[in-house]
Amino acid sequence: MDFTPTEEQRAASELAAEIFGDLSTPERLAGLGTAADAELWKALCAAGLPGAVEETGLLGLALLLEEQGRTTAQVPFAATCVYGLVAIGAHGSAEQRARLLPGLRAGESVATGAFPARRGGVRTETGAEAGVGTEAGTGAATVAGARADGTARLTGAVPVVPWLREATHVLVPDASRTLWLVRTDDAGVRREPVETTAPWSAARLSLDGASGERLGGADAYPGTLAAARTAFAALQAGVCAGSLARAVSHTTTREQFGRPLSTNQGVLLRAADAYMDTEAIRVTAYEAAWRYDARLPCTAHALTAAWWASEAGKRVVHTGQHLHGGIGADVDHPVHRHFLWGRQLDAHLGSGSQLLEELGDLMASGVNDVSEAYEASEGQA
Repeated sequence: MDFTPTEEQRAASELAAEIFGDLSTPERLAGLGTAADAELWKALCAAGLPGAVEETGLLGLALLLEEQGRTTAQVPFAATCVYGLVAIGAHGSAEQRARLLPGLRAGESVATGAFPARRGGVRTETGAEAGVGTEAGTGAATVAGARADGTARLTGAVPVVPWLREATHVLVPDASRTLWLVRTDDAGVRREPVETTAPWSAARLSLDGASGERLGGADAYPGTLAAARTAFAALQAGVCAGSLARAVSHTTTREQFGRPLSTNQGVLLRAADAYMDTEAIRVTAYEAAWRYDARLPCTAHALTAAWWASEAGKRVVHTGQHLHGGIGADVDHPVHRHFLWGRQLDAHLGSGSQLLEELGDLMASGVNDVSEAYEASEGQA
């Protein structure tokens, strides 16, 4: 494998770093509340960065999301790309791609996914459970009136969907792991704002006979879930890198007893551990993304990246806050945003023990990828 960025990936990453750095400043972020930054989103889309993901692949998206994470930029970039451009580009029909992708590239449409982080819990009308990524009973999507044209009526609820308040489309898996694309302005869709740890403009999704169109076949759900885990792990790598950069800057300029804080052994060790954790998140996310782009089995690698992002990510953002001393407890300090984002991504991806359990089940099944694991488990049932 080779993680060296292509010329196109490098150029897109550098452009993203410039835009995020110029517009996603602490002063602007402080005034947004939980709303998305409309000006920044417009600038990103005008620069063609969402659309560039179709050319640079999931690894290219990982590089862009790192830059977003460094500044905790408040835009639905990860959700729109992974649940919209990547999912539809990989699994949509020719008609769906022609109809939906132009709006997503231009920023006129915003996508998100009702993909909770843990398997189990979405129930069919008969009560059977299926792996959709959440604790039992916390989400639901049942299908009625499926038609030959690939549309159906959906009923159910998902308690927290990131960026749902901004979204025009939401990707919803049902209990059979079929993906359905639902317009949020449909009469059967209700969105109720909810507060999350980080200001992600999230909402509760309620479906009551909402119209949905099927996206892809049997491989669409596991492929999209693996891509989403990888993308949000890459976002966490950027959040951690930004937190650590702030901590390094603070400890090298703040003096105690006539010398910088960074000269203290305890500070050096904490920062070194945080750096190694950040690199572990980054390299596992890169590996999963590279394998996804190469069309190699990547589910175990995506789970590994998600585990590092969840477990190591919260260690890093705690370290970043602690190394700021007393001012790290100030909720208005920029480093506090990294702390909130790191904990939100930890919750979104799922706890480390949950992810390890799923990874262990996958490895014990003796199959190469999650789609095969699902087939095996259904055969046993």
